[in-house]
Formats: sequence, C-alpha cells, structure tokens
Amino acid sequence: MSKKTVYVRLKEGVLDPQGVTINKSLKQMGYDDFISVRFGKFFELEIKDDATDIDRKLNEVCEKLLSNPVIENFTVEK
Repeated sequence: MSKKTVYVRLKEGVLDPQGVTINKSLKQMGYDDFISVRFGKFFELEIKDDATDIDRKLNEVCEKLLSNPVIENFTVEK
C-alpha cells in the first residue's frame, strides 16, 4: 500500500469567501499580522501495491471528482 496526497486550491483571481471570513475572524481575535487567507482542502488516498497506471487514474479522479477544474487547481504529492 502507498499513499498519495492531493491538495486542491482555488485558482488565482477566484473569490474565496471562506478565506475572507477566516481572515476577518483572525483580525477580530487580534491577529493583525495576516494579510490574507486562502482556503483549500486535501485528500489522502491509499493505493493498492499492485495498482497500474495510477498517475493517470489519479489525475482523472482529481479532475472529475475531487476538484472543480473551472475554479480550482490540484497538485499531487508523491
């Protein structure tokens, strides 16, 4: 078994309401050192040792299920 981690983030220029809300909360809590916050998500996938063509399959899963390619980018940590 191996593991892959997928990080999904909004593309530059896409409005990030969750990040804005978190940043406002930080300021209200007295944390004034943070300029901005970008919200994202990550997924850990466990993969069978005998899996074949896993990079292609993983890219398909990211494009079709884990991210919205119109507004999000993803990266895979190997």
